[in-house]
Parts: sequence; C-alpha cells; structure tokens
Amino acid sequence: MPLEIKNVLVCDAVDNSCVKLLQDHGINVDYKLKLTKEQLVKEVKGYDALIVRSDTKITADILDAGAGSLKAVGRAGAGVDNIDIQAATRNNVLVLNTPGGNSISACELTCFLIGALARPICPAAGSMKEGRWDRKLYSGSELYGKTLAILGLGRIGREVGIRMKVFGMRVIGFDPITTLAEARAAGIEKMELDQIWPLADYITVHTPLIPATRNLISATTLAKCRKGVRVVNVARGGIVDEAALLDALESGHCGGAAVDVYPEEPPKSETTKKLINHVRVVATPHLGASTSEAQVRVAVEVAEQFIALTGTSEEYTEYAGVVNREVLKNVF
Repeated sequence: MPLEIKNVLVCDAVDNSCVKLLQDHGINVDYKLKLTKEQLVKEVKGYDALIVRSDTKITADILDAGAGSLKAVGRAGAGVDNIDIQAATRNNVLVLNTPGGNSISACELTCFLIGALARPICPAAGSMKEGRWDRKLYSGSELYGKTLAILGLGRIGREVGIRMKVFGMRVIGFDPITTLAEARAAGIEKMELDQIWPLADYITVHTPLIPATRNLISATTLAKCRKGVRVVNVARGGIVDEAALLDALESGHCGGAAVDVYPEEPPKSETTKKLINHVRVVATPHLGASTSEAQVRVAVEVAEQFIALTGTSEEYTEYAGVVNREVLKNVF
C-alpha cells in the first residue's frame, strides 16, 4: 500500500524546486529552518515526512516523538550520518538520500584539490595579491605518471578515476563491493588495501563514514605509504584520523593534504584548527556539493522519491535512495 504523504517539513535550506515539485503534486510543505531538537520534537507529530541536509540532526528522540505519524525522512545529499537509522527503522520510518545528486560536484572538487596539491596554486595566488613575486618558491610537480589511489569506488570514486586517468595518472583503487569489471570500465586497477598503501602518490577517500571506515587513514596506514604521499578527503570527517595526518605532515612523511570535511563542523578542536592552518594543507568548508547544479539535483531527487512513495504519479515511480529497505516490507 503506498504511503500517504500529505504534510512535509523542510528543516534545512534546499532549492525551491523541491518545494514546488511537492506542491505541484498536492503535498503541503512547511519551511522551518534552524529548529532546535526540542522544537523539532514538538513539531514532528504534525508531519508525514521531513527533509534535511547536513545541519539538522534527526535523533532517536525526534523519531520516537513522531511515532505513528512520521513515515519518511529524506536527506538532500548522499550521507545519512545525521539521521539515526536504527531509531528510524524501529519506528517504521523510511530513510532515503539522493546518492547520485552531488556525485559530479564532489568528483570535480576532488580533482581540483588533487591539482592544488600538485601545483601550489592557492598560496601562490595569495602571495601575488600581497604584491610578491615568489616564482621559485611555488614550484610544483606533475600529475602525469603518478599513482592515485581511490578508496571507495562508488559513483564519485569512479568518476574521479575517469578524469584523473586523462591526466596520465595510474589509478588504483579499493572497494569491497565494486567488481573488477566495474573498476576496469573506469580505468581503475582494483587492489587490496595492503597492496595500495606502498604504491600511492595520492590517496583520495570516497566511502561513507561507518565503523569499518572510521580512521581508515591512520598512523598505521600512513606509515605503510611512501614518503611524500598526499591525502584528499571530500567524503566525511572521521575517515581520516586528523591527529595522525597532522603528525605525518609535521614529520614530512606526508607531502600535503586537502580537506573539505571534518569530524565537527564548523571545526572547533585544536587538532583540526592546526591541520587547517598547516602550510601544506588546502582546507575548504565542506564544499563538495556546493554547486548550483548539485543543489537543484538533490532537491528535486528527494521530492521525486517522496512522490514515488505515494504511488500517485506515473512519472515518478522510483525510490532508489531508500537506506533502510527492510522498512519497505513493513509499510507497503
């Protein structure tokens, strides 16, 4: 039986195309940003579904408060670590994301950051604005002939591989799910992690943050890498152990890092601040999905899936972003 979704609460800023599409299909939408957890606990009872991005945390308290009325939580983005999946499943609440919506934007940022590590564009541009001509100081290195290791060969990882292969890089990668054929189609040599560490000149991570990937880049794994290895994280804070990365940068074992995501956002810890301010680090404020195209895409995709769940549209019938699919058999 299709879900009855009549009232949706948008908790974080999403493109208006999401609201319009829902309204065009007879769904009422309220837009209330920056609600506290206590406010959301009170509000949630009046809604069939919630839409969030990264700012709002959907905790067990909120999901328990919505029991009996709340049917779905949609994230306009890829990760769902700000939603308590276990509590949602317990309450028969579907959790869905838009896994493909920001893939190209996150991929392109990754490629630009790899380039910024090879050629010190950012500090060189800064020195020019300050009136200096430090041509010799900002010499870089070519990407051609270097080895890029991609950890996580999903949509984003494979797109990165396709593009960096064009630069003449050797691209190797690891993923427990992606097949050899899928990796090969993107020009990526699939390997095991222990084979990868000593080969990589650059490492970029594209995995979700789960227990198996927390501190995937650690003091232990960095020690297995060749001297001068450079690390990029546009995925999730916590996949790279920041303290270990900072130590490797200060010892010179790590030649540079580009970081777009942090365990706490905005960053507050002293370790994170030291990492951001390190001379060999390019740091950006979680810009992976910050393009106009990605924002429209994820907003539309979450709305399309909500409409598909209602079973009222012949055009929108897919909800491929559902994360806790075991709930589907309980609600349909």
